[in-house]
This record gives sequence, structure tokens and C-alpha cells, in this order.
Amino acid sequence: MRIVVGLSGGVDSSVAAFKLVEEGHEVIGLFMRNWHDESVTISDDCPWIDDSNDAMMVAEHLGIPFQVIDFSAEYHERIVDYMFSEYEQGRTPNPDILCNREIKFDLFLDAALKLGAEAVATGHYCQKEETIMADGSIEYELVAGADPNKDQSYFLCQLTQHQLKHAIFPIGNLLKPDLRVIAKNAGIHTADKKDSQGLCFIGKVRLPDFLQQKLSIKPGDIIEVSNEHSTFKSPERAVTDPYTLTPEMGSTVGQHQGAHFFTVGQRKGLNVGGKAEPLYIIGTDVITNTVYVGQGDNHRGLMRNALLIAKEDIHWVLPSHNMEIGEIREYLLRFRYRQPLQSGKVKMTEEGLTLNFDTPQKGITAGQFATLYEGNKLVASGPINS
Repeated sequence: MRIVVGLSGGVDSSVAAFKLVEEGHEVIGLFMRNWHDESVTISDDCPWIDDSNDAMMVAEHLGIPFQVIDFSAEYHERIVDYMFSEYEQGRTPNPDILCNREIKFDLFLDAALKLGAEAVATGHYCQKEETIMADGSIEYELVAGADPNKDQSYFLCQLTQHQLKHAIFPIGNLLKPDLRVIAKNAGIHTADKKDSQGLCFIGKVRLPDFLQQKLSIKPGDIIEVSNEHSTFKSPERAVTDPYTLTPEMGSTVGQHQGAHFFTVGQRKGLNVGGKAEPLYIIGTDVITNTVYVGQGDNHRGLMRNALLIAKEDIHWVLPSHNMEIGEIREYLLRFRYRQPLQSGKVKMTEEGLTLNFDTPQKGITAGQFATLYEGNKLVASGPINS
């Protein structure tokens, strides 16, 4: 089978390519260049050049064709502009999820198919299974990776059946330490390379520094709200009566540089001291440019019982699990990477999917992606509306 591998220059994609070569496939390595914008500084060095060189060396070592493909314009339009727009609206986006949906398994997949490939492979820690449906069709299932510390199924929660059909995850059944051993034994020079940090395929960048180059500084008040003036949304109030913070609920304890730079649950960056317990952000309002904080990581303002995925934003990774209005099911739920799965009930309403957690959850914020799991299979996802 002809398979195009997304070589990122890291050890994971290197071993993915190695395993496919070992299996006898016709493998082609492609490096995606996703950034070229001198108006926004990423770092003083050029990490993508180093990563590209590492990817090329891996391809040479494995004896497979290699080329660099430039998606920088599309990445800027589909991912970076989306990020800035979301932050400006006071939402917290996840660019890695969009990068997988819009770049790696859309543009990259199209490029691979044009090369005559039957599939694309990546170094994601996840797995794929298939189920034969009653009508004889195949439903492709996204399954959590075998390594519980590295499972990346959450980042792929927006993939479609078409994208999953052509996706291969060669390392999904491996543990990270075992993968590094495979790389060393195979003589792959990236065996000890550290995992990449920062934005998807951009490189070493701190998100606050990145945002401040495009979003204007706008000083505003930091309001501390006590536990007595705070509560969490009940399942009934999650949609019909969302919890609203107002300046009258607390007192001004400091100044910030722009409400759009902060997110619920954040602790660092406030520069407000002298409190008995650390301050955590419990809410932001970009209209009034106000940041609300509370003392302690158990502050009631951090807690939520429920959230909503708007009807138009629901994505069924498994279309067979689509729900009717009024239907209620029990699923395992997650709204951030590496968060332990939480039990809860999901109800389909006129507004969309309401996710009701059995235990109150901390730090839920609009724009994050919530996911539904059935065991280790990812069923559905969507950005949090409220």
C-alpha cells in the first residue's frame, strides 16, 4: 500500500514511518510547513527548519522519498485567524484540534491522495477500529491510544468518517518508552529528541507572547469575588439561566492588560499578591473588559455541573450514535487534554447537547472542546457554547 507519512521531525512520526517501512508498504515522507509570517515573531531561532532537517534525515535513513509541503497561508487563515477571533470574543480555542481537522487530515490528506496514496499516517497515540453496520457499510472508530499518559484521541475529536477511513496510526498500540527503544534499535537519530511544545507545527512559542503581538493591550479591573457571592451552574441552569458575574459581586484588587488574554481556571499572570490563597480566574467579560477572580482552587466560581454544545456545533465521530431530541444517554466526558474521563449524562435538546456531570467540574470555559466517550471509543465532540 502507498502511504504518505506526516514526518514532523519528532521521534513519534519517525517510528510511525519506520514501522510502515518494516511492514513492506510504499512510504512517502512529507513535512508540513505551517508558518511563514514575519509580522508575528515566533522565536529568535527557526525551529521548523531544524524539524524539517530532522525529518529529512529520518527519510534518508529509512530510504523513503521526502519533500516539504507549504500550508502556511492556509494555516494562517484556518487556524491563526480563528485563534485570534476566539480570544477576542473571550473564548478559549484549541488550535491543535483545528489543525488536525483542517490541515493534517484535510489539506495533507488531499495532497497524499493526489500522490496516489491510499492512506496517510501520523505519529498520534491513538488507534482505529472498524464496525460493520447492519446495511453492510463500515463505520470507522477512533479509539484511545494504548499509552494512557500519551493518548491523543482528544486532539482528533473533530475527524470525519472520510478522514478516519484514510488514517493510519502506526504507534497507537505502543507505550512511549517502548517507542524510544524501537527508535534507538533502528538507528533513528531522533530517538532521544524531546517532545515538541507550543502551537501545532509552529514551534517554540508561549501563547501569551504570541497573542500580545496581534491583540491590543487594554487595561481593566480585576474583581475578586468571594465564595458567598458565587455558585456553579446546575444542569437545569446550564442553558436557560447561565451564571453571570458582575462587578457588584466583589471588589477591585488589581489591573490586567486585557480580558481577552485570560481564561477560566488560570492562575499565573495576574500579578496580584497579599492573599491568603492563590487567586484563580473564575470568569472574564470582554465587553466590560473585566477579569473576575476567587481565592483557592476550590472556589465555587470555578465549578460547573453542566455545559452546552450548540446544536449546529455537534460533531458525531460515530454517526450511528446520533441522538434524538429528548433522548438521554450515559457517557464518559472530557473537556481538556489528559483530563481523566468523567461520568455523566448527555441530553439532546432543541438548543443542542447538554452534558451533565455526576461530579462538579473545574475550569470549564467557552471555546474548549468537550468530548463524549463510550469506553475507549470517541463518540462525539463540539466546542463548548456555555
